[in-house]
Amino acid sequence: MAKPSQSRAMLQHFTAPRISIAERFAAGKALREQIPRESHALLPEPAPGRDPIAVLKAQALTRLAQLVPVRHARMQESPFAFLRGAAAIMAGDLAATPRTGLMVQACGDMHVANIGLYASAERNLVLAINDFDETHLGPWEWDLKRLAASALVAAQYLGADPARQREAASRVVAGYRTKLREYGKMGFMEVWYDRLDQASVLDAFSADAHKRVEASFAKARGRDHLQVLDKMTDLVDEQHRIREIHPFVIRETHTEDGEPVYEVLGELLEAYLASLPADRRILLKRYRILDVVRKVVGVGSVGTRCWVILLSGADDDDPLFLQVKEAQPSVLAPYFDSEAESGSQGQRVVRGQRLIQGSPDIFLGWCELRGRHFYVRQLRDMKGGIDITPGVVKPRHFVEYCQLCGWALALAHAKSGDAARIAGYLGKSTVMDEVIADFAVAYGERTREDHARLLAAIASGDLPVASEAR
Repeated sequence: MAKPSQSRAMLQHFTAPRISIAERFAAGKALREQIPRESHALLPEPAPGRDPIAVLKAQALTRLAQLVPVRHARMQESPFAFLRGAAAIMAGDLAATPRTGLMVQACGDMHVANIGLYASAERNLVLAINDFDETHLGPWEWDLKRLAASALVAAQYLGADPARQREAASRVVAGYRTKLREYGKMGFMEVWYDRLDQASVLDAFSADAHKRVEASFAKARGRDHLQVLDKMTDLVDEQHRIREIHPFVIRETHTEDGEPVYEVLGELLEAYLASLPADRRILLKRYRILDVVRKVVGVGSVGTRCWVILLSGADDDDPLFLQVKEAQPSVLAPYFDSEAESGSQGQRVVRGQRLIQGSPDIFLGWCELRGRHFYVRQLRDMKGGIDITPGVVKPRHFVEYCQLCGWALALAHAKSGDAARIAGYLGKSTVMDEVIADFAVAYGERTREDHARLLAAIASGDLPVASEAR
């Protein structure tokens, strides 16, 4: 039961005078006097001793040593691949940039490949942020600048000319700015239930891209557990077993600490079930475990501990795949204290995802075991997105997609922050579009320099690299 002082504080919170929407817009606009919008174009000179290779080495200390070379191999593929794995490096760079003090539940690793299709709890396909490993209380500017920089670097990777690369970055900001202004004028529940559905996505693209976009939605709808069962498993003694692909998918009898995998799995599931609502626990307990493997995932996440569990429900045509993924402290944690982000890192990820997505995976939960933190979700449950590969997507269609990415970020920030204040600061004009595009151009150059340093470190033997990355 709450103490009387706590109850009074809560009552005061809910009965405090309301600040009008117009006043919040005006307060945001007034912040321009303290932090001019043009200042966001600045990328300060590298701090003394800045060493991206040292950051990667420090991260490797908490990861599975045999998988660290795979991470480096994936990051060496291109500057875009490097940027995807360099969230900690960029956070250090962003720490020296101006910010307004308006905070949101930040993604922390915001780039164009971390936005895609997923199935809401109501089984509707929507476009949204889909990676939350680094989510943390943070400045809206950091997510937006990282997203804009990633758009520019990705456009270069796709073969776009410099003008188109810059346009990709500015379209991210335009999408963010215009949608956030709309959200700032809407009711809180209206914002919470807003979605980027298929019709919204199609409207953002030229007519000649619609067939490809519709195909992406159809492909995502087909990526259910039965499709994963067919793609990832073999029948062994008339029972499904996940197919091993060394060193990326491996079946192990013991953990790295020498404990039997299935004993550890039992403890892990017990802790995970406690994080779920009672109705989800009842549903999940109807399933039976068939197999478990360790799997390498992502770029930045490579080397963290991750398992895939295959379960069976009513019959062989009722599979369920769960992904158990290690959650380490967010790359934003060194820069921003937050009582809500302390404690279980898995809970931090789940809390952030629920706040940003609004209607996420019904089996999303967390657990802690042997001092390590994990979160759990369904694997490939109607997930998909744009294929950012040269020759697959046209640069001009990618630029159109970038505006959608800005919209997706605006919706996430509007759910957790003060949309009206941020929108008031951004303004109606294209000033911020161009300012942050300037930043993206500068950071694109720094990313290419950092990628070159990575290649040099690999060539000299300073960083280990695997012969195969996929």
